[in-house]
Amino acid sequence: MPDTYQILIEPVITEKSSLLRADSVYVFKVLKHATKPQIREAVIKAFGVDVEAINTSPVRGKTRTLGKHIGRTASWKKAYVKIKAGQKIKQLEANA
Repeated sequence: MPDTYQILIEPVITEKSSLLRADSVYVFKVLKHATKPQIREAVIKAFGVDVEAINTSPVRGKTRTLGKHIGRTASWKKAYVKIKAGQKIKQLEANA
């Protein structure tokens, strides 16, 4: 079982994820085999907020070309974490 601080890899900062923050939803790149209870525990331990719901989505890798070489980016897992209304993750609000 991975350490709780290894489950959350990085926040996903996109236009869509910035709009979701108004509804107290934060988007994270997480370990591919992490479960929802593991993600919930990692968010609570790392940021000290109350988690209401978690939705996960697998992201397939894309095919990329560089000159004559064809490669593939890695597949990963995205987690949408809804926290209790009125709470914010201050570490991520500074990056927005």
